[in-house]
Amino acid sequence: MAELLEKYLPNLMERIPEFLKSIVDTLKMVGLSGIFVFVLGVFLGVLLITTKPGGILEKNAVYQVIDKVINAFRSIPFVILISLLLPLTRAIVHTSIGVKGAIVPLVIGTIPFFARQVEAALAQIDGGVVEAADALGMKPIDIIFKVYLREGIPALSRATTITAINLLGLTAMAGAVGAGGLGDFAIRYGHNRYMTDITWVTTIVLIIFVCIIQIVGNFIAKRSTH
Repeated sequence: MAELLEKYLPNLMERIPEFLKSIVDTLKMVGLSGIFVFVLGVFLGVLLITTKPGGILEKNAVYQVIDKVINAFRSIPFVILISLLLPLTRAIVHTSIGVKGAIVPLVIGTIPFFARQVEAALAQIDGGVVEAADALGMKPIDIIFKVYLREGIPALSRATTITAINLLGLTAMAGAVGAGGLGDFAIRYGHNRYMTDITWVTTIVLIIFVCIIQIVGNFIAKRSTH
């Protein structure tokens, strides 16, 4: 087996420690940034659905500000966003490279996408259920947790799955500017040095990660569907 790998994956086998480190770095970027994205994205998504016209906390001014800010950030390509956020990234984590340097742009670049996904997921909740809860005298905070978030678990799990896959793709893109991880590994060796075996294996690993995320997301959505 070892001889077979040496024959078909010579460049990769020479860099196994670095390859394994790049996998760990990618998982760190997805995991750490994913926590912030989930919390802040759900918060903003809930604000959008509750403050919009006709919402239980209707505040048109708040809704318009959040809506426009999210649209603005979603329109900026991620590679450009990384450059724009360099001063902020250095101010927060004191570096703009490596895993730590990637967290800030990954979070800021993904939150608008996830917030929209959350808004769309919560919009699927039957309006009659929300109105009934309001008529029963439930407080807005109770409606948010007991109606929107509880009833929206299947849709939210699907939204989270889509966002996690998107975030994984952005970590690979961040590798182009020295963020580390599989993207950086593939670009430095697979692209810049024409080591095609590294490119192929890195691609396969990313596909496996996507499949795992999708399987877990589908499982949660299925189990939480009434």
